[in-house]
Amino acid sequence: MSLWTDALGAEVRFHQAGPWRTRTLEAGTGDQHVVLLSGITGHVEGWTRNVVALAEQGLHVHAIDVVGHGFTDKPTDVEYSCPLFARHVIAFLDALGIEKAHLVGQSLGGWIALHIAKTYPERVGKLVHVTGAGILLDDDARAQESKEVGDRVRTVTQRALASPTRESVRTRLEWLMLDSATVTDELVEARYRIYTLPDSQAAMPKLVAEAPGEANRPYLLTEADLRALEHETLVLWSDHNPTTPAEVGRRAAELLPNGSFAMINGAGHWPMFEQPEEFNKIVGAFLTKDK
Repeated sequence: MSLWTDALGAEVRFHQAGPWRTRTLEAGTGDQHVVLLSGITGHVEGWTRNVVALAEQGLHVHAIDVVGHGFTDKPTDVEYSCPLFARHVIAFLDALGIEKAHLVGQSLGGWIALHIAKTYPERVGKLVHVTGAGILLDDDARAQESKEVGDRVRTVTQRALASPTRESVRTRLEWLMLDSATVTDELVEARYRIYTLPDSQAAMPKLVAEAPGEANRPYLLTEADLRALEHETLVLWSDHNPTTPAEVGRRAAELLPNGSFAMINGAGHWPMFEQPEEFNKIVGAFLTKDK
């Protein structure tokens, strides 16, 4: 079955978000907007099992390629850190005349979502932080662990980007998943073609060096930052996430004034892709509650 079978009814669109031409996968109507944000070097194909299913629950859903990713513009004269990613998302909302949107961020996308909520709180409705990055707990051991996770993500991603082959791309994707059979030839081909675009080759090494590295660490969310976020937030984890441990997510949910925690079983770093029915049920119910 094709990636795009589950996305039938959605539209691929391009919008001018500030200076950046931005690709989206969109479905649904109405004023309950949801923006889906991928992890590092991710792209909208990772959300093909979610966009329509969430739209069918009454949401207007936009999966976007964040600046530097997918088929969105990839500048080389910027620093790839949370302020840039946040400006891009806000410019996207402005371009579509969206005053406020729910944010669903996975991995780096979760970090971006938290940073946007901290920096532009009036533009954010609810938050879903999925197997996310960007949390810096006060515990010294957890802080060191956070740095090691960032280093590990950067290393495995750099290997996939350095003279990319379909085999290296498959290895990177299989590292994300619990079940390697989830990594289809089509998914590998989509990511391989994105990685080998000329603008990807020019910009992505910089992106991968900066986003999980020291350039972005000043924008980690501390425990004090989390305590100050008033947005209703679902911290969603998976039982076989290969990056940040679930205990970090649970602690974040406890610190957030309006936080809750949920676990999806039978998935690695991409629960939205490996367990889409469960993901769509949990996230849809959370976002539409009290609608």
